[in-house]
Amino acid sequence: MSEKDDSAICQACGACCAYDASWPRFSLESDAELALIPEAHINALQTGMRFEKGRCTALQGEVCEAVLCRIYAVRPIVCRDCLPGDDACNEARARYNMAALPPRPL
Repeated sequence: MSEKDDSAICQACGACCAYDASWPRFSLESDAELALIPEAHINALQTGMRFEKGRCTALQGEVCEAVLCRIYAVRPIVCRDCLPGDDACNEARARYNMAALPPRPL
């Protein structure tokens, strides 16, 4: 599966961005990487993305239909690491009663 295929799957889902307020957290980002994320999307503790109304504030659109990330190019590592069909993806999809995706081929 290519990165383009992954993008299309994710843009029709968005469940990972609307799963849990503690999930879109910062982990291994450098100060320079964090500085690129608009402050309006960073939580009050500055430990992750702001989560309001059950979703990351950078998520635009309708979950399970059509979404996009307003900060896709500078999204946190945890967001970059969530891939279609991995455990985190399928756990989030299950919350929205979406079918699990098969794991990505290695």
